[in-house]
Amino acid sequence: MKRRAGRQTLPSTGTALRQYQRLECIGLWRDAPEDQRREVVVRMGEATLVLSDPRSETALSHWSLPAVRRINPGQRPAVFAPGEDSRESVEIEDEAMVSALKTVHSAVRAARPHPGRLRGWLIGGTVAAIAAVAVLVLPGVLISHTASVVPAPKRAEIGMRALDDVIRLTGAPCDGDVGLPALAALAERVFGPEDTPILYILPEGLSRPAHLPGGVILLPKGLIEQDAPDALAGAALAEGLAAKLTDPMRDILDHAGLKASFDLLTSGDLPAGALDGYGEAFLRRQDSPPPLTRLTAAFTEAQVPLTPYAQWLAGPESAAMQEADPFRGLIATPLLPDDDWIALQSVCSDG
Repeated sequence: MKRRAGRQTLPSTGTALRQYQRLECIGLWRDAPEDQRREVVVRMGEATLVLSDPRSETALSHWSLPAVRRINPGQRPAVFAPGEDSRESVEIEDEAMVSALKTVHSAVRAARPHPGRLRGWLIGGTVAAIAAVAVLVLPGVLISHTASVVPAPKRAEIGMRALDDVIRLTGAPCDGDVGLPALAALAERVFGPEDTPILYILPEGLSRPAHLPGGVILLPKGLIEQDAPDALAGAALAEGLAAKLTDPMRDILDHAGLKASFDLLTSGDLPAGALDGYGEAFLRRQDSPPPLTRLTAAFTEAQVPLTPYAQWLAGPESAAMQEADPFRGLIATPLLPDDDWIALQSVCSDG
């Protein structure tokens, strides 16, 4: 399964990386090992690595900086991948970019838990004692606190573990080679080129948009069966807003339980099996859309019409959402060229 970029924040040591933000170079990208190499522009953002076509400037892929791995240490040119199980790779010869990615990797490693001692999330024994009291008296407080202090790399890792349990029921995310670049282009059009969430289309079992830690947005296949990309873009935008308003880590820790949450707080990891069965509960959830005022503000800023998403949603809020559409009655500018939308609609075909 291809894992693409999520909207993440680097650990606190990432403040030393500001000198590298918007660093660019040329690289050679493969979407899969059997594909020919393709020249791309590699651009580093605050928390993402964006690979774009040098002629059209269209985004081809978004990678999460905390997840980027070098797969040929000590060799030249350097080859990087967006995760340990990814089929994508990019060759980079630019020493400044290679050095920047090495610095990012070192920052992420420094933020990982170290066995045998409390994580840096806790400040000494006093906080540990408070946590112990919370276990006995205020379990909800402990879970909320743990959710709020999990570092970005660990959030992304837990999000992927949760996704693995979800796709056990839905099937793997659609990853047709022709459709994925178009999906990345739509994500960048909706959210902008920096810290762009990762969009996954699930082939079955998901009835409404959803989100997971690490900037992961899950979308039902039915959204790519519409006549235009507006409903898909609106669903992604609304779910991106929901992710800002409702931390998905809290839902995961509620499922994992009090002991698993305490283990995460003190050892830096969830125990094996903590997320078993999460997929069933996740797919049963029926969350309401974000508040209408927040939706209209987000859609106005992104210049995405609200009506197509509201019509697809067809819930009790649909009429009010259509009435509040900031672009109601206007001729909308296409969110994607027709050829890109046709390509995106093929993403669930064999790649």
